[in-house]
This record gives sequence, structure tokens and C-alpha cells, in this order.
Amino acid sequence: MLSKLFKKRRLQVFAPLEGEVFSLDQVPDPVFSKKMMGEGAAILPKKGGVHAPFEGTIILVAETKHAIGIRADDGTEVLIHVGLETVSLKGEGFQVLVKNGDLVSAGQLLMEVNWRAVGEKAKSLITPIVITNSGEREIQVNHINESKIGETVLMTVWSK
Repeated sequence: MLSKLFKKRRLQVFAPLEGEVFSLDQVPDPVFSKKMMGEGAAILPKKGGVHAPFEGTIILVAETKHAIGIRADDGTEVLIHVGLETVSLKGEGFQVLVKNGDLVSAGQLLMEVNWRAVGEKAKSLITPIVITNSGEREIQVNHINESKIGETVLMTVWSK
């Protein structure tokens, strides 16, 4: 197991959304399903906003407000990409509550989403959550059906 090669720095990535959980290979977008952006999982949201999956620093707020990146203290970087083909909405339906450089707590609300408005115009509401620097880490994706914000561990990440 790769974890023996690492110094056992472990990070739990909690669900940033409440909803149905899918493996990345089920996401109808090859950028995510072929893991070009990294390893992870996806959630089809039921309600609520997007929350921080762990304590960290905001490293990306997409200009079109559809995606947020966060870095943990161990260097693990996670991208939360709300819906598919949502960049074309140009921010409509999204209210981002953080900015680059902000320190956030696990479970903190990062973004509010008008799911109905976004769902009417996006290809899908399925939201990939990916470790963008996954090649540098060992990742265990948990196979679960439903997620609860701040309670469900989507992934465990080991780094040096």
C-alpha cells in the first residue's frame, strides 16, 4: 500500500454538499470521468449551499462563480466544480461568499446556489469534487450513496 511510503499525514475531505454521491466515472463529462482534473467523487445536490470540505485557504474563485478551489495545510488542493457547463451562466445563480486568500473553517458556507435557476440552464447539476494534485498523494474514495454536509467523509488523502 502506498500509505507506507508516506509519513501518514492524513486529511479527511468531508462532503461540501448534501445529496446523492457518484463515482467520477459516472460524470457525463470526460474531463472529470477520465480523471483529467484528478481523483475524486461527485454529488448531485439536493439542497443547500457549498461548504468547505476541510479547514484551508481559498485558492480559486472562478470569475464565473461556478467553481471554488481550496488548499489544506498539507498542500492538498480540492476543486469543487458546481454543475456541468455552468461556466456559460456567467455567475447567474451563484453567490460566492469568499475570495482568494480567505482562510476557511471546515463546514463553512462558501457559496449559495439557486439550484432551480442553475438546473434550468446547466447540462447537469452533478458537482465534481476533485483532488487536483492527486498524483502527489494517496487517495481513498469512499463508496457511499448519500452525503451530509460536514458529516460524510468523501475521501481520505495521505501526503508526505
